[in-house]
Amino acid sequence: MVGFIPIAVGATLGLGVATVVVPVTLGAAGFTGAGIAAGSMATKMMSAAAVANGGGVAAGSAVATLQSIGAAGLSLATKGALTIVGGALASFRR
Repeated sequence: MVGFIPIAVGATLGLGVATVVVPVTLGAAGFTGAGIAAGSMATKMMSAAAVANGGGVAAGSAVATLQSIGAAGLSLATKGALTIVGGALASFRR
């Protein structure tokens, strides 16, 4: 049986990843609220995706999805899911 504390810690870590780590990481990679930052890893990814798709970045592609998250953040449902997963993973410790 797992106590409340490990589950709460896991849930807190999951929420921390969703609200802090993901936006900071995407911003550092160049996926920002103002668009893709010049000279960043994101520009290289966007260029490669555009070349592969004949000049445009396909909707729903990895680059488009990462830019959407970088600009608007994760949805409340995704934050909730990461919180639940963090709590669930903590309950499986030995």
